[in-house]
Amino acid sequence: MNEHDSERISGLLEADGMAEANAMDEADVIVLNTCCIRENADNKLYAQLGQLKHLKKANPRLQIAVAGCLAQKDRDLIREKAGHVDVVFGTHNVHRAAELLTEARESGPIVEILEETAREDAAAFPSALPAKRESDFAAWVTIQIGCDNNCAFCIVPAVRGPEISREFAGLVTEVKALADVGVTEVTLLGQNVNSYGRDIQLARRQAGEDVRVRPLFGDLLRDVGAIDGIRRVRYTSPHPKDLRPETITAMAETDAVCEHLHFPLQAGSDRILAQMHRGYTGERFLEKLQEARAGVPDLAVTTDIIVGFPGETEDDFVRTLEVAAEARFDSAYTFVYSPRPGTEAAEWTDKFIPAEVTKDRMERLRTVIERSSRARHAERVGKTEIAAVFGPSKRDPDVMSGRTRQNKLVHFASDKPLKAGTYARVKIVDSGMHYLRGELLDITALPTHRTRIPVVSA
Repeated sequence: MNEHDSERISGLLEADGMAEANAMDEADVIVLNTCCIRENADNKLYAQLGQLKHLKKANPRLQIAVAGCLAQKDRDLIREKAGHVDVVFGTHNVHRAAELLTEARESGPIVEILEETAREDAAAFPSALPAKRESDFAAWVTIQIGCDNNCAFCIVPAVRGPEISREFAGLVTEVKALADVGVTEVTLLGQNVNSYGRDIQLARRQAGEDVRVRPLFGDLLRDVGAIDGIRRVRYTSPHPKDLRPETITAMAETDAVCEHLHFPLQAGSDRILAQMHRGYTGERFLEKLQEARAGVPDLAVTTDIIVGFPGETEDDFVRTLEVAAEARFDSAYTFVYSPRPGTEAAEWTDKFIPAEVTKDRMERLRTVIERSSRARHAERVGKTEIAAVFGPSKRDPDVMSGRTRQNKLVHFASDKPLKAGTYARVKIVDSGMHYLRGELLDITALPTHRTRIPVVSA
């Protein structure tokens, strides 16, 4: 979502007449778009601002702007720590980026932080703004902003505001427009995508309107997946407590929706999950995971896990290892707990886990995750997959890299460079923990109206 905001800021600045600079020391404007999920983001921001100070001194006309979640959180503190910053704006006024820079040139430094986005303010949604995308064939589409959950470790609701869904028809129209310019893959973005549309239905119910009219998330998957030219639909991230049978059915019945589910566990201990306010137990998580795998054949599942949440005992952590092992994740993003000021868990300082304990637990968790990841990747060997090419390998220009429907990275040799967005049929011949290796069979021209291409043994 942060990267999508960055695309929109770039698009707004280009629409205002600017062009991308080749290097920071050649730029007239530098925008740092920030995230504050983890503490090291704060450190990186202030270190970067310190490095930019000499550029500002050498070129007083240079404008430096700080945007995003850290700007929303730190507000005036950024200007106090870095007086050379010209503009500070938050998550609810991305659409004002170009205007604020113009105003700052004329009137001096500006800090503009809005508390939340008005439901009717369509211009504030990132996807309603012009974009400069890094990819011609893949695009992000924001379907909701904000979050109504109250996870004890998470700062997102404080910096992104309450959950607001975009209107259904506007989303479908946007994806049709993306397909018209050659986009074949879209990723639907939200803090909790599978609760999409419930706020709209509530507002309609309160207004006395017919709430049987769509939208809900499963409906959106079906309609977006039916758009001509859209070959792949992905989404991130759902909340396990809100994964409903109709979403699983929509995934299974909509050919364009990829067989990949990011399903954040966070912890396996029921006691820790309750303290996190996650709304499920370890057993319920596994039940929902089984329902998803039963409903969507060949489903790949990734997750997030936090190690060292305040008060986590050895028994709690062992339960996390047990759930992770039973889940057999394809991969996981693992994090040591990072206290974020303003969250509930950050106040539990007497329960913080010593660094040497979290380091040991992280290594043990990685052993479990790596075991299942290697096994899940090895299961692909001998199969034929369709890879969406995104470019040459970073290590070897003669090797192309792409993503399968399961969102697995695959490398394969090609006697000529393949354009990004090419769909290649590849036989998987080897696997590692984080990638697959394949042999190019041919280039696949998928039909306008897709039928799912089965993954078959060679």
